[in-house]
Amino acid sequence: MFIDSAKIRIIAGKGGDGAVAFHREKYVASGGPDGGDGGRGGNVIFQVDDNLSTLSDFRYRRKFAARPGENGRGKKCNGKSGEDLVIRVPRGTLLKDTATGRLVADLSSDEPQVVAKGGRGGWGNAHFATSTRQTPRFAKPGAEGESLELRLELKLLADVGVVGYPNVGKSTLVSVVSEAKPEIADYHFTTLTPILGVVRFAPDRSFVMADIPGLIEGANEGAGLGHQFLRHVERCRLLVHLVDVSGSEGRDPKSDFRIINSELKKFNPELSERPMLVAGNKCDLASDKQIADFRKYVEGQGFEFFPIMAAIRYQVDPLLNRIGELLSKLPPIKRYRPEPAPEKSAEEPEKNEVTIRNENGVYTVEGEWLERTMRSINFGDEDSRRYFENVLEKTGVIGALRDAGIREGSTVRIYGLEFDFME
Repeated sequence: MFIDSAKIRIIAGKGGDGAVAFHREKYVASGGPDGGDGGRGGNVIFQVDDNLSTLSDFRYRRKFAARPGENGRGKKCNGKSGEDLVIRVPRGTLLKDTATGRLVADLSSDEPQVVAKGGRGGWGNAHFATSTRQTPRFAKPGAEGESLELRLELKLLADVGVVGYPNVGKSTLVSVVSEAKPEIADYHFTTLTPILGVVRFAPDRSFVMADIPGLIEGANEGAGLGHQFLRHVERCRLLVHLVDVSGSEGRDPKSDFRIINSELKKFNPELSERPMLVAGNKCDLASDKQIADFRKYVEGQGFEFFPIMAAIRYQVDPLLNRIGELLSKLPPIKRYRPEPAPEKSAEEPEKNEVTIRNENGVYTVEGEWLERTMRSINFGDEDSRRYFENVLEKTGVIGALRDAGIREGSTVRIYGLEFDFME
């Protein structure tokens, strides 16, 4: 099944916690703190895999998490970094943040993309030793890894997109000029997925051609199947508009031409500016007058016209040669530039920011960084408590409490910890 969009959640690994340990050795008194640091959490990395052509791997699995870092150990042994998680996707996949719509990455090159960074490992208690605090019984916990909810959208990378009404011979054209073998039958919507084929028109020259199926009137609003595949036209450097010039389906080729061009423009106005060649197929079923009349109509709008019979490859080579000439002058396949993320630290999402609520004289203090800091404090140890008091003072929490109108003797509550405020 061709799946070209999916929604997933990725979570980078949490950093390992720092260790609380003390050096113990025979004949060595008071060896001092020697707790090691925690390891870095694993990153979430996206990598292009040309063996994949759809996003079907994400149909049932929606959550991806990298490994956490190991905790630190005694003897100043640092924990091992968590293993990175590599997610493989088809070439041309776009990653968008579902919360903001921001384009996170365009997976069109072979370069791996780090999308979510693992949390930094926490410091061991060896980092907190000072001349006045020689036996710190606390360490810093590891930071949480970044997490994102992503929408994956596949936009195929093709030099040439073949567009047109169903059953005009798009799949037939791709099959006779490349090694692609799409299903071909005499009924509408035979082709249910975009078909890619590599066209070699000279010993050392080739391009990728895509059959874009399902376009009918109203496709940009969801009619037919075209709304599922219009996004795959956006990257194409050149369009080939294939028309049944004979009107064998009972439709007017001029009307078909106008309708498909209108649908492309409504979906993305840039597509109306994209270079386009027009190929009139099924010329064996058309009269010379029909062909001449349609040629005059198309060339009157500034397009080049190529009458062909795709099934027997009649006059197809002039079309391919012209495609090759134009592609040599056109810019490369469109790449989308990722939008920069808001400046925000993974370890301290909002540095030192807290919220304070006065509930009947009890001042409740909350903040993500504060909750993480408290996990590292041993409140049964005097040095640890003194360190925590210094943190509250230096980060401005005490000042914020004073600004909130706190008085001496008032109760302060911080994530289950309660104490009386003293000046």
